[in-house]
Amino acid sequence: MDIKIGERFSTERQVTDDLIRKFAEVSGDFNPIHLDEEFAKTTRFGRRIAHGMLSGAFISAVLGNEFKERKIIYLSQTMKFVAPVFIGDTVTASGTVLRIREEKGIVILETLCKNQHGETLVKGEAAVMILK
Repeated sequence: MDIKIGERFSTERQVTDDLIRKFAEVSGDFNPIHLDEEFAKTTRFGRRIAHGMLSGAFISAVLGNEFKERKIIYLSQTMKFVAPVFIGDTVTASGTVLRIREEKGIVILETLCKNQHGETLVKGEAAVMILK
């Protein structure tokens, strides 16, 4: 396998009102914390936040794009939502290779999303199978 422990892949994406609204349409998640500014002002966050799974989609994009030449199957993903993602945040999603199971073609990665201030937003672990 032409991948090494410690290898890191990342991508950066700005979260916009339009992106959140499109994600709501695709996912069917119309929770007012994501879409209604007046409602969101009454919450502990004081303003709208992005869907947690939008960050999950950013992680999926990193793995899909970085492994596209290798052809992968996404086997699993854990995610812990550590801090909210706000409109205007620039999110860097990354995957760092932790372990490789050569005999099975499986790669385990630490996955993270951080904002423009370096604060961790989402952390977890992914497993992908690299097809031969």
